Amino acid sequence: MANTVYRINKGINKSIEFKGLKAQYIWYLGGGIIFLMIVFAVMYIVGIPSLLCVVIIGICGAILFVKVYAMSHKYGQYGMMKALAKRQIPNAVKNHSRKVFIKENNKTL
Repeated sequence: MANTVYRINKGINKSIEFKGLKAQYIWYLGGGIIFLMIVFAVMYIVGIPSLLCVVIIGICGAILFVKVYAMSHKYGQYGMMKALAKRQIPNAVKNHSRKVFIKENNKTL
């Protein structure tokens, strides 16, 4: 029997990262690129000159890359989901009736 050397995967519980993009931002960038390809095809089929299509899609693609990388850097793996969830929480709960706090004795079971 020969001695075998096994490599240990040290990134078992780490989030997926690709060239600085973390977790769900990889999917956002991929979806944005697919969307831009569809927009390019539609613009080309409609009859817009191909050079103008390339320029418009190139500018939109650069903006997409900058925004997705900025969100990935700012929020991290779960930060954007936490920020969106925090927006859903109301600042205050208003109640204009005391019925909620008064116990009714006439309830039938």
